[in-house]
Amino acid sequence: MSIIYENKNIKIEIEESEIPWLKIFTQNLYKEMSEVPAEIKFEIYDLLDIIEKEMIDYYKPKKINIASFGNYMPHVHWHIMARFEEDSYFPEPMWGAKQRESKLDLPDFGIFCEKVLKALS
Repeated sequence: MSIIYENKNIKIEIEESEIPWLKIFTQNLYKEMSEVPAEIKFEIYDLLDIIEKEMIDYYKPKKINIASFGNYMPHVHWHIMARFEEDSYFPEPMWGAKQRESKLDLPDFGIFCEKVLKALS
């Protein structure tokens, strides 16, 4: 787990994957989104918007996937993933059945993370 950003309300982590994938967690443990205070919900939605736009601009993916499950981890968090026709699972979710061996040649993820951090400041 690599945290690239955090404040008193949230943290943004990297999910190790063949695709660009970030996760936003609340710092406090909330089981459901309805339990999250309004100001933190707005912050999460702003972060989802910023990260999605940066992913689209930098990677030019086929689609952005945003998901909130938490069945195994009952702690509010959101996944933001850039998806490509050449990734191993497309069009399935990343938790689905593997479709092929990946043929991705993507721009540097570290530079993408720097762009996200700049956009957050």
